[in-house]
Amino acid sequence: MNRIDRLTAILIHLQTKRIVKAQELANRFNISLRTVYRDVRALEEAGVPIGAEAGIGYFLEGYQLPPVMFTKSEASALLFGAKFIERWADASVKQDFESALYKIKAVLKRPDQEHLDDLDASVNVHKPKTAPAYTDGFLTEIQQAISQRQVLRFVYFSFYSDQTITREVEPVGLFHYGQAWHLIAFCRLRNDYRDFRVDRITDMTPTGEQFSRKERLSLEEYLNRPNEQPATYEVSLLFHKRIKRFVHETKHFWGLHSEEEEGEYIRMCFRTCQPKGLARWLLSYGDAVQIEYPDSFKYLVQEIVEDLHSHYLKSEVVLPV
Repeated sequence: MNRIDRLTAILIHLQTKRIVKAQELANRFNISLRTVYRDVRALEEAGVPIGAEAGIGYFLEGYQLPPVMFTKSEASALLFGAKFIERWADASVKQDFESALYKIKAVLKRPDQEHLDDLDASVNVHKPKTAPAYTDGFLTEIQQAISQRQVLRFVYFSFYSDQTITREVEPVGLFHYGQAWHLIAFCRLRNDYRDFRVDRITDMTPTGEQFSRKERLSLEEYLNRPNEQPATYEVSLLFHKRIKRFVHETKHFWGLHSEEEEGEYIRMCFRTCQPKGLARWLLSYGDAVQIEYPDSFKYLVQEIVEDLHSHYLKSEVVLPV
């Protein structure tokens, strides 16, 4: 990126937040802090009113850059985002994003609009039939509550207890894993942080009460707490290369994290919130797969095998007459 383009990009970035740290600009544009200081000084000399507070960051003082045109690549990237939102969000988020995308398309040049129309029919995102469905509006309400630091009250179906419960929570953030959106929040009943699947929320009401964000962890801090990642289970497996083509289509469903070749085998590491499901899937590959770790997963597979063995020993086979 040349300097003129970078200066424009820095100015646009400054408009996206109330305060932007110099290190944030350095990280985004892969430049040194000294270059950031020099670029900001150049914008100031050009008449852009940039304010600064030592140790805090930069901010714009009543300045708004005129509407900018999107490049074809930027518009294409937004289309990719729209495809994911279409499959993995509720109707309220999809409707708002679609409205925003129409506004973006309206300022594109005609060839770029045609490019997006052609690309639209050639890009899609798979969503399994077993993926959860969300009650319309909850994802938008949760985002607003997070932004406004507002306490939420909702009715939730707990699979663990197999019953419906009512909770008041202080929302921390939204996190997508295991093919579902999860609300990470501080639960007032349990006096601790909890993970709620959004598709299991059946009714939601903003209470109007606000809470102090300083007293709560950020989403990043929560996710980085030792041993408190959202219900994930790590497993390392060795698949023989002869079954590689059979594993290829389903490995991502079970939370594939990494894979590498190891002689005649392929080592695949999984992070899943469904260890029993992973174990049952594993059995379909027989002796073509080995479990490296953990031992607890080996014991889980052994228990399933023993239960199946016991079941079929007891079962009576009735032959047709």
